[in-house]
Amino acid sequence: MSNDEHIEELRKIQVTGGSTFIISLPKRWVKQMGLGRGSVVSMNQLDDMSLNIRTLNQAALEKQKRTVFTISERDKAESVVRHLVSSYLGGYNIIQIRSAGKRIDPETRFAIKDFVRKKLVGTETLSDLPNEITFQILLSYSELSVKDALRRMYIIAASMHRDAIQTLGNDNPRISKEVIGMDDEVDRFSFYVMRLLNVAVTDLAILKKSGIKNPRQCLGYRLVAKSIERMADHATNIAENRLALNLVPIKEDLLEELNKISQAALKVFESSMEALLDEDYAEADNVIYQAEETRGLEAEVIHKIVKLAPVEDVPPLRLIVESIVRTSEYGADIAETVLNMAVSDTAS
Repeated sequence: MSNDEHIEELRKIQVTGGSTFIISLPKRWVKQMGLGRGSVVSMNQLDDMSLNIRTLNQAALEKQKRTVFTISERDKAESVVRHLVSSYLGGYNIIQIRSAGKRIDPETRFAIKDFVRKKLVGTETLSDLPNEITFQILLSYSELSVKDALRRMYIIAASMHRDAIQTLGNDNPRISKEVIGMDDEVDRFSFYVMRLLNVAVTDLAILKKSGIKNPRQCLGYRLVAKSIERMADHATNIAENRLALNLVPIKEDLLEELNKISQAALKVFESSMEALLDEDYAEADNVIYQAEETRGLEAEVIHKIVKLAPVEDVPPLRLIVESIVRTSEYGADIAETVLNMAVSDTAS
């Protein structure tokens, strides 16, 4: 693109008919967009009071955003999946993966389809040929708003934490494995939220449909989604570390301390999410103090672990306590984000 395409053009506002304000459009832009006499354009006022001018068919074209990328035999399956994720988060609605050779490697094909099935909401297979796979993303942002998606994420993550703590009181490894498997559901909604926010920040219509007040809120919601995702990861860590413990039941005194700090941490996390969903900024401020109280319980629990647990179980138990405390800290991070969003709303 040449430098002169970025030169700012100044136009005078004129009045016609005594009451209608008009302004001329740059001739070059009109030609580039295929417009002419009688063409109709749409205008939207953005949050910063600027005007966004689009042709009527631009929205339809954006709905069919398409990307095609070619892979070779040298490309690892993990790399191809990362490229797929980038395309999904970038808002593309049709994603085609082509092989430079005669067919896509079976291992890569399995990794792609397995990831799509487990992680990408609203993705359907349009075609599945030996040398290419095409996916179409069918999503209605109005049916699953950003708050609805975050609510589902946090309910699943909180359930994972409770189940993971429950495993500490029994010798059933099945529950731990179920907790680990539930992490895929949190990731599914996390990818959806990231995609929605990426699209919404540049599309006013999507912004309104998804229940977001202004583009500034997108950053706040993105931070919240990341905190929920990481909290779920720590619930998975608790379950994995439980599997690393001996099968001897944990002593009641120690189990009571672990349940106590877990309940405190989960209260912080859930209260912060309720503050976000209800836009209760006084509650968000209160959550910060609750998180500080939870941190104060950590040293006492670690002391009990060292005193009561078998030596070989001390490392995994300390990691479990660390994950519990991190749950509280991510709740505090969410509460701080709610407060920051409150300041932005006041400023606007």
